[in-house]
Amino acid sequence: MLSEMRDAMLEADDRLDINVIILAGAGKDFCAGYDLTGAYAGRGETTELGDYKYRESGKRFDDDVWSLLRTQAFSLIVAELHKPVIAKVHGNCLAGGTDIALSCDLVIVADDARIGFPATRANGTPPAHMWLYHCGPQWAKRMLFTGDKMSGLDAVKIGLAIESWPADTLDREVKALAQRIAATDPELLACHKRVVDFALEQMGARTLQRYAAELDARGHLASGPRRTQFKADMKEHGLKVALQNRDAPYGDGIVRVRGRG
Repeated sequence: MLSEMRDAMLEADDRLDINVIILAGAGKDFCAGYDLTGAYAGRGETTELGDYKYRESGKRFDDDVWSLLRTQAFSLIVAELHKPVIAKVHGNCLAGGTDIALSCDLVIVADDARIGFPATRANGTPPAHMWLYHCGPQWAKRMLFTGDKMSGLDAVKIGLAIESWPADTLDREVKALAQRIAATDPELLACHKRVVDFALEQMGARTLQRYAAELDARGHLASGPRRTQFKADMKEHGLKVALQNRDAPYGDGIVRVRGRG
């Protein structure tokens, strides 16, 4: 899916009849996260020429970093595009979904969207780390320390998104903003986008992505009790039980932002 998303965005960036790109989920969620079942399965292929083995994330540090950087490159393609990309977020935007959304130029959410990275409780840290640049160091730590989620309304309050709308008007409002942006000449849009993105690079954003991938791989190899229990649950009981046991100590896992209008 990420490969197809990258190819579609590169195609849109090349077309003269498109000035703005809207990235949205096709189902009930924007993106509910990574395929953990696949991540914990071995990879291989048997052909008439022999048995081929591939790098397996989560088992060897270098293989894991290689895999994470390869996946990370798909979401980081947004910064390489000349055209603005708006993330239209509805439903769940969790874990890998936030990697995609927070890489976009603008994030607009449904009021009742759920945004967070629950995997930080026992699985790792965001490998494409843009949290700091959106909501600052304290809120980034607050969200990652607990893996809690927050509503779209609260995401706007801390800077993870710029607007939130009722779910039934989200599509209309995002299209309205896209049309306003598209009224600006594409050459100027590219100038505005690239100068801000260059500033982010000067603030270390691109370097941080590489470091985040390595720390995520380190987290995958952690041997603490919660990490150990999660891996054991995955092996013995499957994903559903592993997630239930991982999340049980955190209650409803919802952050409610206070002190901001």
